[in-house]
Amino acid sequence: MRIGAHVTAADPLTEAAERGADVVQLFLSAPQSWRKPVPRADADVLLKASLPLYVHAPYLINLASPNPKVRHPSRKALADTLSAAEAIGAKGVIVHGGHVGEEGAFEDGVRHWRRALDGITSPVPVLIENTAGGANAMARYVDQIAGLWEGVHDVETPIGFCLDTCHLHAAGEDLLAATEKIIGIVGGVTLVHLNDSRDPAGSGRDRHASLGDGEIDPEVLSEIVRLCDTDTVLETPGGVEEHRADLAWIRQRLGLA
Repeated sequence: MRIGAHVTAADPLTEAAERGADVVQLFLSAPQSWRKPVPRADADVLLKASLPLYVHAPYLINLASPNPKVRHPSRKALADTLSAAEAIGAKGVIVHGGHVGEEGAFEDGVRHWRRALDGITSPVPVLIENTAGGANAMARYVDQIAGLWEGVHDVETPIGFCLDTCHLHAAGEDLLAATEKIIGIVGGVTLVHLNDSRDPAGSGRDRHASLGDGEIDPEVLSEIVRLCDTDTVLETPGGVEEHRADLAWIRQRLGLA
């Protein structure tokens, strides 16, 4: 069981070492930009690194959007991110499930997702992440996750699922029951985003908190990691010291300290 953290992109291996992380996640371009990732000078170093790397795609990407002016650049941004992720040997690219908006149809969102995945040639898996809120989200509730997965699970593109604990809490789902259902739906979670929440269950708010400092039962957070039994990444606030404390917190509860 490898547990690590999201770090800044400048020197991810050094930042991982400072935290004592077993796995690391980073952005390869600005999260609120459509700009193509710039080739990295340290690409060969990252490619040869023993530390598993995951890449988070830009937040602007919405593959389900009914608006072609959003959907088409989203596909290009994903393709660009996957290409850059392949160059550093990333194990996956995380993409939010997206939304179809107040007037959109869920079925159309599934169709748009499938078309986007069918156009991908990269061997790097696309990891669909559950979302905290939004109008007509594609992956906020378990039923939506099931519907989206049913529509895309048989594409040739490698895909997986990233479960975010804060997002699941924000959706108002029973965390343990939902996690067990999601594991059954997707055949095993690929990556966990382990985050506490600053807000009560069902708020729809995506505001992360350090582990044990938020509204999620600490035992539930620990049990989700046990249930998923896969790579786990912190997206909690703060820098090196805060992440070291969070890593110690979860490792102690899992008997890994």
